[in-house]
Amino acid sequence: MEQEDVVMQKVLEAVEELNLQLEDENQIAATPDTILFGKGGRIDSLGLVNLIVILEGLIADEFDQQISLADERAISQTHSPFRTVQSLADYILILLKEGENA
Repeated sequence: MEQEDVVMQKVLEAVEELNLQLEDENQIAATPDTILFGKGGRIDSLGLVNLIVILEGLIADEFDQQISLADERAISQTHSPFRTVQSLADYILILLKEGENA
């Protein structure tokens, strides 16, 4: 399986795990186009923190590599990596590639 597919699978898995913590009416669709955070997003800042913690753990377990999703770089980007499931997966791929080259 390609790294991109595995990362997307882990992001979707994290969304599903987050959904276990949310009321039924606040649950998030586990699709690449789902808006997570910001205008039209389904989660608040606490939900985003929970998603990040879950996801960092899943990524560390899968790739044996620690990444930090909530850093100055992520926060300062013009286009938030936390906007959609796809943008989050894309950002994780960038971090993983940088970690491999470090």
